[in-house]
Amino acid sequence: MKKIRVLIVDDSAIVRKIFSEELSKFPDIEIVGTAPDPFVARDKIVKLAPDVITLDIEMPRMDGITFLRKLMRHYPLPVIIVSSLTPKGGKLTLEAMDIGAIEVIGKPGGSYTVGDMSAQLADKIRAASKARIAKKDSDKASALAKPERMKAITKTTNKVIAIGASTGGTEALKNVLSKMPSNSPGIMVVQHMPANFTTAFSERLNEFCQVTVKEAQNNDSVNPGTVLIAPGNYHMIFRRSGARYYVEVKDGPMVHHQRPAVDVLFKSTAQYAGSNSIGVILTGMGSDGAEGLLEMKRSGAKTIAQDEKSCIVFGMPNEAIKLGAADKVVPLDQVAREIVRMV
Repeated sequence: MKKIRVLIVDDSAIVRKIFSEELSKFPDIEIVGTAPDPFVARDKIVKLAPDVITLDIEMPRMDGITFLRKLMRHYPLPVIIVSSLTPKGGKLTLEAMDIGAIEVIGKPGGSYTVGDMSAQLADKIRAASKARIAKKDSDKASALAKPERMKAITKTTNKVIAIGASTGGTEALKNVLSKMPSNSPGIMVVQHMPANFTTAFSERLNEFCQVTVKEAQNNDSVNPGTVLIAPGNYHMIFRRSGARYYVEVKDGPMVHHQRPAVDVLFKSTAQYAGSNSIGVILTGMGSDGAEGLLEMKRSGAKTIAQDEKSCIVFGMPNEAIKLGAADKVVPLDQVAREIVRMV
């Protein structure tokens, strides 16, 4: 078995030690080296040729954002951001995702144990090792590009839209949601992301979308023109009471090693909205959401999967396609248009 070669970049000796010891327990992962700062990391990347890097953001001599920007321009590699579970950490992490990092995990602490972290980090390393990474020549090009926005939907409906994503999903969701018209049906999103980071992610999306984007709270209504993002570490369940659609945000066991899980959202949407719903599965590792999308389709919902070529990781959409759960398989830049057409 070919092992995934990992380089750990973190200024904390304790974190480097914990990550090395925990990840070494997995037979498919090999820690080829560690580095206390980006200057040491640069030399080790050239010498050791790792498959995946874990990167702390706040480090001495050179911060992780600056290092990541240089790395993605000259030596692009799959990068997992390891960040503190704070609002500041969330905002810096989103900047890192914009630059080219593809996954994020919080540092262990409090209720988030080393055991929880190591299993999730191992999964993220496996996903990152399969990701398609391209050079980022300029951040300005993406910043200046205006999204193609759909025209307002002329006929109002009582439909709802459920979307699930994982690895590579932050950029994919930005692509889709920024194109949705302001009177779009209510949208619910599960993106695999730790607690606190979903708050910053929702605020960031809200800045450039015509729809209103917010982190979901328990009992929030699913209204037209609004996007509810499942909060990290909580499942989001779709409910209906009479004519009112709303979400339940709650704790519970992980599903497919995830909380929030896409299957939890999709299966509840199939149960309570049926043919009044549209299900969309985007880039991500694993199979979360595949069974749920099939249940949505069987309940009469229209369903969409992102195609292989435009995925960072063609895992979740592929599993859904293999189950026959997707009515349409389309490139990422056509997903919003297909949703509006189905509505």
